[in-house]
Amino acid sequence: MAQTPSRGRVVGDYLVGRQIGSGSFSVVWHARHRVHGTEVAIKEIVTGRLNKKLQESLMSEIFILKKIYHPNIIRLHDIIEVPGKIHLVLEYCRGGDLSMYIQSCVRVPEATAKHFMQQLAAGLQVLRDNNLIHRDLKPQNLLLSTNDNNSVLKIADFGFARSLQPRGLAETLCGSPLYMAPEIMQLQKYDAKADLWSVGAILFQLVTGRTPFTGNNQIQLLQNIVKSSELHFPPDNNDLSADCKDLCQKLLRRNPVERLTFEEFFNHPFLSRKQPDEALR
Repeated sequence: MAQTPSRGRVVGDYLVGRQIGSGSFSVVWHARHRVHGTEVAIKEIVTGRLNKKLQESLMSEIFILKKIYHPNIIRLHDIIEVPGKIHLVLEYCRGGDLSMYIQSCVRVPEATAKHFMQQLAAGLQVLRDNNLIHRDLKPQNLLLSTNDNNSVLKIADFGFARSLQPRGLAETLCGSPLYMAPEIMQLQKYDAKADLWSVGAILFQLVTGRTPFTGNNQIQLLQNIVKSSELHFPPDNNDLSADCKDLCQKLLRRNPVERLTFEEFFNHPFLSRKQPDEALR
């Protein structure tokens, strides 16, 4: 339930308004600059509740957001520290997140899904260029500038992200199970291709209205992935293009060695610029 803070609460140069989100260790507030009226989102973190690992995750998120400036990566405007708290002043996205968009549409038109995937690919290209893996890509962490089909998608929430040198392998359990690569769930070492599995799961959900694999718990979910020999699309999705299905199938390959490389993903026909007669519906 959204909360309203005490009247006139101020953080730095910002007048704090309603609560727009929350996590285990943070609350996100809508706020406005007191002079310019600029809308922002303030992520308020109580530092005393963070253990060493979570403090490292926070510092990693701040480092990444300060380092990268790109239209498809959420922008960090400012950092305001007060005793016991850190406030990240972030770009405000009035369209909410992609999970809310999917819920409102159920199934997203393929042309719209392509529009979002092109922008997600552009953001991932920047992470790739900086040897970063996100490790928690999911619709809830993809924010939208507006609530329509032409919205700009922005990758957010870099708390799990880490630097990974080319050919490097990580072995930390991160991410959300429905979008988590099987190699992470199996506690195997993994590389940046784990992000591509998540992209495949997001694309599948966009165009079908459901996640590619389900389960009552993480163990059952993994078992369903492992025993699946091929990706099955719902019967009512016969209208999907061959390129769209091909990209889903090649991103959702259980063995990361067989999964698309980033270069193959970035150059896949589905992500090519839209044809002249293809309009966002």
